[in-house]
Amino acid sequence: MLDAMKSKMEKSIHALEADYGAIRAGRANPAILDKITVDYYGTMTPIGQVGTISVPEPRMLLIQPWDASVLKEIEKAINMSDLGLNPSNDGKSIRLSFPPLTEERRKELAKSISKREEEAKVAIRGIRRDTIEEFKAQKKRGEITEDDLAGYEKDVQHVTDQYIKEIEEIAKKKEKEIMEV
Repeated sequence: MLDAMKSKMEKSIHALEADYGAIRAGRANPAILDKITVDYYGTMTPIGQVGTISVPEPRMLLIQPWDASVLKEIEKAINMSDLGLNPSNDGKSIRLSFPPLTEERRKELAKSISKREEEAKVAIRGIRRDTIEEFKAQKKRGEITEDDLAGYEKDVQHVTDQYIKEIEEIAKKKEKEIMEV
């Protein structure tokens, strides 16, 4: 049961990291395009699956579709997204230039990072609660003793504390990245 709990907590950590990867930190990061899909022959497809995305310069992404007919769709999808970037289409590829972040935008992003950090902590605590409830149910059914329950609760809390600390470190690192750019 502890392994299942750790697995769920790992998934929460990965979700947080993916969330943070999509935050624009003033430098080019292909992960910000992960959630943007284009109409590719009638199927909504992620941009990363219709071409290559590279970072030729620290503040630029280059999208080179394998099929030039999808260029307009990519451009349209980026314009409709909440990225706030203007794609530059040269007929063969699309360039996305990342302007430097303003101080106000940095503060907004820092708040967003803190909010997502707290959401991840709440998810971890929920997993802890569910696991402890399951151990209590086992004790009630007579499958484990009172001493076993106390030991398991201690183990669960120890693991929870480790994951909470990891979340805090990830958030601190992302916030530092945003504020330094």
